[in-house]
Amino acid sequence: MDTPEQPQIYLITPPSIDLTVFPDRLAGVLDGAEIACIRLALAGNDEDAIARAADACREVAHARDIALVISNHILLAQRLGLDGVHLDDAARSVRAARKELGTDAIVGSFCGTSRHDGMSAGESGADYVAFGPVGDVSLGSGTRAERDLFQWWSEMIEVPVVAEGGLTPELVAEMAPSTDFFGIGEEIWAAEDPLNALRALTAPIRQRGA
Repeated sequence: MDTPEQPQIYLITPPSIDLTVFPDRLAGVLDGAEIACIRLALAGNDEDAIARAADACREVAHARDIALVISNHILLAQRLGLDGVHLDDAARSVRAARKELGTDAIVGSFCGTSRHDGMSAGESGADYVAFGPVGDVSLGSGTRAERDLFQWWSEMIEVPVVAEGGLTPELVAEMAPSTDFFGIGEEIWAAEDPLNALRALTAPIRQRGA
């Protein structure tokens, strides 16, 4: 993913999805907002279920020329015709993923709050690095990726950076000058109208660009 002039939206699916309704919900969001990329971030290792979900989401995404990457499953990304992989183990698998998927695939790396891991991932060939959570979430250690990490990264490193986890409109406004993408998922999918929830969450980006 190239570094955009203005932060763009990197959409993250829920950890479990109902294939009778989710593709339509996804399509509604994609048709109403500008989305740079989608991450299929399913929990568990049921290959059949993941493959069915990937097929359904790929059809919706590719019909709109939007890239779809999958969390961690390098071989499935290749087999299912997806656009790449998002790795949760910092820099450890980046080189292997790049070797397996080739130069055209998207390879992203989640590096928590570690500047060192982010730099290692970038040096290993990651197309983007994600840090988080930036807001309050109940998962993990409670350690947050603070704004100064993103500010330093945006000034010193050319690899695009994603801010994700516990986003609020206030955090979007605060982080917009120092991130390239906002990774948005759980913040909108619980809402009755995820597109409206997304618009409310990202309103500061539009105001900034006005």
